[in-house]
Amino acid sequence: MRCPFCSNTDSKVIDSRLSRDDNVIRRRRECESCERRFTTYERIEEILPLVVKKDGRREPFDRMKILAGMQTACEKRPVSVETIEGLVGRIEKGIQESGDKEIPSSRIGEAIMSELHDLDQVAYVRFASVYRSFKDLNEFMTELKELLNEEKKKSGAGKS
Repeated sequence: MRCPFCSNTDSKVIDSRLSRDDNVIRRRRECESCERRFTTYERIEEILPLVVKKDGRREPFDRMKILAGMQTACEKRPVSVETIEGLVGRIEKGIQESGDKEIPSSRIGEAIMSELHDLDQVAYVRFASVYRSFKDLNEFMTELKELLNEEKKKSGAGKS
């Protein structure tokens, strides 16, 4: 593993731990040359499907794109990075388990929206406004009204 500080390739592992979901190994390392410590993450490389974009292009699945989109939607919201990474992991696992060789980008977008809807409504609306690319204010307001109606049903259903 190359040291991020001095670029030396010799390092020793000081500590290894499994992540909460047992899919990633976190390793603390120490560089043999500069003796600085750094963290690496090891995950199994799994074959993921190609993502079919709206225009028909195909590109490899990239979990970092999902992570970046969700982080942007959750910016300045009370949502931890660990929570976001857990949601991304759940979406990625669902895609892997589908066994599909190709997956439409719309399916990924809908999965992200579903996760954000349950997590944080502001983040959900932020993501939806970009993902669904509302053509005008009326479309945006329709989405907000649906969200508000769902909230009213939830809060009304809990009262007896």
